[in-house]
Amino acid sequence: MKYYLCKFIPPRPNFLGTMSPDEKRWMKEHGAYLNDLLDKGLIVAHGPVIDESGGYGVSIYQLADDQDVSAFTAEDPIVKNGVGHYEHFSMPSLKARA
Repeated sequence: MKYYLCKFIPPRPNFLGTMSPDEKRWMKEHGAYLNDLLDKGLIVAHGPVIDESGGYGVSIYQLADDQDVSAFTAEDPIVKNGVGHYEHFSMPSLKARA
């Protein structure tokens, strides 16, 4: 297994408070996409982070050795629509409560 902390970087620091109607729709699709990956066991946890310098999103992936994390984040509806991007950080191990 491989583990990654993925940080979704929105297009602007005040994104959550200034989303256009399209961006709001894509963010709902983004949440549904991540929830589906959570249900499939590919994501361990995900959610928004409030930061004074600008909020962002975090997801923790648990993938088989033959799976590529960038393939999953590239399919995220918010990214596919050109809004923000992900940074990927490899984790040598992961311990989590069941």
